[in-house]
Amino acid sequence: MPRPVRLAGEVYEILLKRLMALDIEPGERIGVDALVRELEVSQTPIREALGRLETQGLVVKVHLSGYRAAPQLTRKQFSDLAELRLLIEPAAAAKAAVLMSDDERDAIAAIADSMGQRFSTDTQVAYNRFAEEDTRFHAAIAKASQNELYHDILVRQAVHVRLFRLRLSARVTTDALVEHARIIEAFHARDPDAVAAAMRTHLENAYARFVGIYDS
Repeated sequence: MPRPVRLAGEVYEILLKRLMALDIEPGERIGVDALVRELEVSQTPIREALGRLETQGLVVKVHLSGYRAAPQLTRKQFSDLAELRLLIEPAAAAKAAVLMSDDERDAIAAIADSMGQRFSTDTQVAYNRFAEEDTRFHAAIAKASQNELYHDILVRQAVHVRLFRLRLSARVTTDALVEHARIIEAFHARDPDAVAAAMRTHLENAYARFVGIYDS
């Protein structure tokens, strides 16, 4: 009998949990054949899952070597990404406040609402899902700005999930929810200056929450 279609998604969830929990260390080789034996599936769903993780920046495909977990961000890379986001995202959010449709605004608000829900009783799984939704939230705002370069840069950097891999923390999620709510409130007011300020505050606070890992 053919395997169920959901199988690739199940493999993805298993690998995502291991990567985010650092059970697979940054830079560690991910053997497809070993996963075939362990999970008792064919190579197809494993490669599909790895491809999805590659788009998120959590794994990299190395020529003639297969897949490896993405290296951890260095302190310099982390600071550079924070600087890039502060240059791009407040401006993108301000444009989005003016140009977005009501449907786009409501869709972004729905993502923010979903982040406050528990997806699983497993803390790591719930945290992983939060990180994915955070990626969607920021990407949707950039897309609503109607500047394709803003959106493409943020998606290509895939910074959000990789940053969340740095720390499993209730504070990270709780504070982000409050800050997202302020951004949504400014969107409803269609106030580009307030949206830009709320986004800048959110990014600066996010930097402060994560930077301690490098300084400790």
